[in-house]
Amino acid sequence: MKKIILTGGGTAGHIYPTLAIKKELGKNFEYHYLGGKGMEKDIIAQEKDVVYHEIPTVKLQRKLTFDNFLIPFKLINSINKAKKILKEINPSIIFSKGGFVAVPVVIAAHKLGIPIISHESDLSMGLANKIILKYCNVMCVTFEQTAKMSEKCVWTGQPIRETVLKGNKKNINFENLDKSKPNLLVLGGSLGAKFINEKVWVNIDKLTRQFNVLHVCGKQSKEKIVHAGYKQVEYAENIGDYLAFADVILTRAGSGAINEFLALKKPMFLIPLSKKCSRGDQIENAKLFTNLGYADMIEEENCDDKMFIIKLKNVYNNREKFINKMKNVNIINSNAKIAKIIVENIKK
Repeated sequence: MKKIILTGGGTAGHIYPTLAIKKELGKNFEYHYLGGKGMEKDIIAQEKDVVYHEIPTVKLQRKLTFDNFLIPFKLINSINKAKKILKEINPSIIFSKGGFVAVPVVIAAHKLGIPIISHESDLSMGLANKIILKYCNVMCVTFEQTAKMSEKCVWTGQPIRETVLKGNKKNINFENLDKSKPNLLVLGGSLGAKFINEKVWVNIDKLTRQFNVLHVCGKQSKEKIVHAGYKQVEYAENIGDYLAFADVILTRAGSGAINEFLALKKPMFLIPLSKKCSRGDQIENAKLFTNLGYADMIEEENCDDKMFIIKLKNVYNNREKFINKMKNVNIINSNAKIAKIIVENIKK
């Protein structure tokens, strides 16, 4: 049986699409995962047919810090550790979902002559995948525009989890649900979103007058809010059920998530991560979806309480317009397309 190395991590946006590809590939491979101590380790632990290998990881801090000066030395150490593991496993191919976790694995694999397929979710390529692009055989991309960056890039779309498409809202336990009100789902990504959380809590009275509010606040949140018409959870294991419950979604603008909402035709109000703590990739994603008519957005710096409520109500009141725009989108079978590329590039 051929062996495949999966890698990438740091957020669920890297991990769950990888597992969607694994499911598409089926039982034809022996699966191994190279990652750090982050959430990828906990999530992959639930996959009984995947062997997890931990390596030291190196992340660039978006501020001036001494740790950044140590990156070259730490990266060499990570590459050597990954190289040793790869020699022991002797895989036929690598699938990387990008992120800082994947960089040393990809470089090590390149040195050993192992074929590498990677995937970029965002409209513009992040630093990790810009590095990985130099070493990979094929870079699969979510957006058609991104494919123009390099001859190595192939437009495949975003991998979508099967569980996302098969949710059942009856599985959501929402006490005293008011069936006369629409359902608002608030998502801040796997780590939560402090800005969105606080905006919801400050405006909880106004929100619950119009919506049943189901809020996935993230495991890092310390606040426990109790309010009529409001349900708070740290993390959504059964994300498909939560999405089936939603009539409108308030969220960040990570590409993996918003493409899943697009596949489900869910109207979105997007508050992308600020450039103060990111490279601005979510802002680009949000602007694209807004221009295409799939969503409305506002940047954090412009999001006072008044505009927050106005924009959110506008998305719900015009939901049919957003849904009709999304109905016109041809959702390609990204999982199958990427799996085919992986099989075609396996080391002979």
